[in-house]
Amino acid sequence: MDLGQIEAFVQVAQHRSFSKAADSLFLTQPSVTARIQSLERDLGEALFERNGRGVRLTEMGTTFLPFARRSLKALQEGRDALDGMRNLDIGSLKLGSALTVSTYVLPKILKKYCSAYPGVEVSVHTGRSEQVLQMVLSDDVHCALERTVHHADIATVPLYEDDLVLVASPQHRFARSGTATIEDVGREPLILFDKGSSYNQLIQGVFRQHGIVPHTLMELDTIEATKKMVEEGLGIALLPKVSTEREFEQKLLSPIVVADAAMPRRQISLIFRKNRKHTRAVHAFFTLLSELYEVSIPDAALTGAA
Repeated sequence: MDLGQIEAFVQVAQHRSFSKAADSLFLTQPSVTARIQSLERDLGEALFERNGRGVRLTEMGTTFLPFARRSLKALQEGRDALDGMRNLDIGSLKLGSALTVSTYVLPKILKKYCSAYPGVEVSVHTGRSEQVLQMVLSDDVHCALERTVHHADIATVPLYEDDLVLVASPQHRFARSGTATIEDVGREPLILFDKGSSYNQLIQGVFRQHGIVPHTLMELDTIEATKKMVEEGLGIALLPKVSTEREFEQKLLSPIVVADAAMPRRQISLIFRKNRKHTRAVHAFFTLLSELYEVSIPDAALTGAA
């Protein structure tokens, strides 16, 4: 049983004529007759009764007709779906993301992406770096944005440097001059966030490098809570710069330059499985990132759209 047989059967049933069915299919009448005969042999049943005025369905043919029509409809829907994916009218993009990236960076990227490809269904899965890496390795997501990792099965494309910046409330004494020494910073109540994160490790590393034990006032789970504590003047904090743009614009927080110490930074990268064919939706996301960050994404990733 093949598609040509099903199409011929449905057209003959609709027109009650082999000749009219042949015209609609742009075939000769003998070709249509041969397809119907072949289908009847495959099914082991006669589907039409022939008479001088045309043809009509047998009881078996009547029973088979709705299934034949549904099969043709399903195939057409499949073709339409493929056309939609080619034109990115439909499709899916599953992203993994570090928490900070998903909160402060990804919204602007996805605003551009979803505006260009509104038919693509986007889902974002967040977690710590190790969790995000595992999402990519297990193919739970197509790709991810997180700190740079090194793994034999992972391709990594650096996108930007995630700088940490010292922040204080505008009423804090550091805010008057906009600068401080690392020794001064160590004497101030310090508010840390996300103890298990790589940010926390970077911050602690700065103080260790200068032989300073910071005066840690409290440790919080989120950046947003940390910013609120600093706004209220409870202490100072080292935060990812991308998380403070709104507070700087609204003058809720003040950036402080640490004159005698280099602030730590993390490299944020696009990561994805090596040797994987990507859908057009993923391909379009890679292209957008390459344009936004002016980076080169490996040709295999851009040309391997499935």
